[in-house]
Amino acid sequence: MSTSVRTTPPAPAAPADSSPATGRPPVRPRRTGWYGPAAANLVVGVSALYALLPLLWLLVASAVDSEALFASDFFDLSHFALFDNIGALLAQDDGAYLRWYGNSLLYAVGGAAVGALISTSAGYVFDKFEFTGKRPLFALILISVMVPATVLALPMYLLASDLGLANTVWSVLIPVLFNPFGVYLARMFSASYVPDEVLEAARVDGANELRSFFSVGLRMIAPGYVTIFLFQLTAIWNNFFLPLVMLSDESLYPLSLGLYSWNAAAPINPDYYPLMVIGSLLALLPLVIAFLLLQRYWRSGLTAGSVK
Repeated sequence: MSTSVRTTPPAPAAPADSSPATGRPPVRPRRTGWYGPAAANLVVGVSALYALLPLLWLLVASAVDSEALFASDFFDLSHFALFDNIGALLAQDDGAYLRWYGNSLLYAVGGAAVGALISTSAGYVFDKFEFTGKRPLFALILISVMVPATVLALPMYLLASDLGLANTVWSVLIPVLFNPFGVYLARMFSASYVPDEVLEAARVDGANELRSFFSVGLRMIAPGYVTIFLFQLTAIWNNFFLPLVMLSDESLYPLSLGLYSWNAAAPINPDYYPLMVIGSLLALLPLVIAFLLLQRYWRSGLTAGSVK
């Protein structure tokens, strides 16, 4: 009795350049020329230099005396006078610069803190509640984003004059408290950061709507609040036209308007030129400090909703 043995034909050999696991040709990385990264680095470097060049000029010009400033001789150490310039700046006009600095801190920090809270609460309401006229009102807010602030300056002055608020601190503070773009951002942050289930749990625990917002909602959208705060801080700190229209008392001037008044007097008295340079440099410090201290909040806020 004979038995037959069935033999299977051998599998075809994989190509020499194929993967042993799949038998498919390996995926080879695409080679890019050296000119691609080099061109990108060149563009970034030129853009960074273009953005930083005015700041670099301000740094070196603030450290020399008026003779070197007018001669553009910035690198002669014999003309180094940074501390002398700071002393002259603080002593000019009986310390007017310090008053302007304090006014700018009041307008910018106080206005940005309260304005960001108003924008955050308004955006939270638009996101979490339904009420009559919600869509038309939000559409009106979006339309107001496109209205330039300079267009509203004169009507706001007439309104402030009728209310007796012209040439007061309130004439500069009150108009900057409402930020339509901040309301829009706050609504996006609320939709991304605050789940409805968390608010329902807070209501079940007995929290009213106001406590739910301050105890739960506001804490969860803290990156959004900081982002809106920084945007408003920068806008109010650099605001010029509104104080120019509203204020006539120099003791209420912010830095932008105070330095402008010195610039107007500089053709008659050239001693104001070095004061404006060092004053402009010191005016940058609050913004730089704010961005450095709060960068972890606004960087996370700018990427809200990008990753699910």
